[in-house]
Amino acid sequence: MQVTATQAKNRFGALCAQAKVEPVFIEKDGRVDTVIVSIQQFEAMKSASQPRTLAQRQRQFEETYKAWIDEQKARFDKYGLWCDDFRVW
Repeated sequence: MQVTATQAKNRFGALCAQAKVEPVFIEKDGRVDTVIVSIQQFEAMKSASQPRTLAQRQRQFEETYKAWIDEQKARFDKYGLWCDDFRVW
């Protein structure tokens, strides 16, 4: 939904209710100046913008690629390292 700043001022309560359903864009001088969103949307955006720790990123990687990691571990257990028989001169 998109409204002008004057409409937002006059219908603030209704726009707060509408923001729980969808973002409300407020125009000022012919361009979007402000957006009203619900607290759930705001919290989601806030948590998405915060940097994750290395442990959190590693946990997400392991969950996402668990099948591939298990396959690589099984291949290693069966065949060992690909360079085991190389000789250093």
